[in-house]
Amino acid sequence: MGGKSVALGRPRAFDVDEALDRALAVFWRRGYEGASLADLTREMGISPPSLYAAFGNKEALFRRAVDRYAAGPAAYQARALARPTARGVAEALLAGVVDLLADPETPPGCLVVQGALAAGEASEAARAHLAACRAAREAEIRARLERAAAEGDLPAGADPAALARFLAAVMFGLAVQAAGGAGRAELAAAAAVALRAWPEGVEKSVA
Repeated sequence: MGGKSVALGRPRAFDVDEALDRALAVFWRRGYEGASLADLTREMGISPPSLYAAFGNKEALFRRAVDRYAAGPAAYQARALARPTARGVAEALLAGVVDLLADPETPPGCLVVQGALAAGEASEAARAHLAACRAAREAEIRARLERAAAEGDLPAGADPAALARFLAAVMFGLAVQAAGGAGRAELAAAAAVALRAWPEGVEKSVA
């Protein structure tokens, strides 16, 4: 046989971050169950074997996409929690969610709210994962408000857990409204009403 080697076929290289962004968009628009492998591979520009080799199965890809959502579009929460006052945290959380939901460049609604709500038994793991993500986001808010209470940044008697639950309910509720067609003005008006319910009291001064 001749001495010239024959190169074996290999999977086409692709940008993993770009592929994840495209998968995120599909899951965000269609939800976990509505996003078929054909939809995902077509939008990601890869073959099914490449998807499995790079990400594992569909559920593993979904988890990666949810992580990317938290670090990207939903990163407003981390920025909001860094605000110096409890009221500032509440204002930034609601402003951040309104900005995200009203962005014409992103799909309507919130991935962690609607991503697996209308899903069958086969999607139970994805639904449970999103429920855990929502609980974790609420727990982060509660921890920040508990710190505010300890610092005297909330009125006496204010319940950090109840306030965190209230903020999470408003944020997730706004996502449902946005998915139903509510625009920026309607979302911002609802957020403003919610802020009027914030407990009044002396908050620490900000230099």
